[in-house]
Amino acid sequence: MRLDKYLKVSRIVKRRTVANEICDAKHVAVNGKIARASYDVKQGDIIEIQFGEKLTKYEVLEVNEYATKESAANMFREIK
Repeated sequence: MRLDKYLKVSRIVKRRTVANEICDAKHVAVNGKIARASYDVKQGDIIEIQFGEKLTKYEVLEVNEYATKESAANMFREIK
């Protein structure tokens, strides 16, 4: 699944266009490398997102094409 779509489906980012824009602005890294929106997300990847001064890290637990509000929370784990 594309990175921008994963961020939207997992509800880390509210809209896919916003996910696409933050990828284009090079604010998203996967496994330590800057990632484009077309990056193919796999289970076990570590996604880092820079929101202003705040850096958030997520571990990909599962990749689903569709997710309900409840199951979206099971798609990733936030890393402190």
